[in-house]
Amino acid sequence: MGPDWAGEGAGAVAAHPIENDPARREALDRADLREAYERGRRDARASRKRHPVLMTVLVVAALVGLALLALAAVNGSFGGAGQVVDQNLSVAAERAEPVVRDAASDASRAISEVTDPDGGQAPADPR
Repeated sequence: MGPDWAGEGAGAVAAHPIENDPARREALDRADLREAYERGRRDARASRKRHPVLMTVLVVAALVGLALLALAAVNGSFGGAGQVVDQNLSVAAERAEPVVRDAASDASRAISEVTDPDGGQAPADPR
């Protein structure tokens, strides 16, 4: 018996079963494998969506942890590193307090000028 025919007549083409063509079978296997791989990547990416704010907080926390480890290595202990951090935070707070107080005062003054353009003067009596 001859090859399987896909149709009859002048335009008939012989159908090649995939079992008889190892090159075609391998090409289809590769295509299936690639498609399955890409589908798996899409599914994995969709299952672990990341929030940019959360990632930023995570990176900042990692950097702070790295800095604390470096301080501990320089000072010889975590206690010494903690003292250095405490000292630097207290100095920063002392320097920032007057600046923050002045900024709050300026903001309060600006708000009062916007809400009362006369500078706090009472309106003239219309009588």
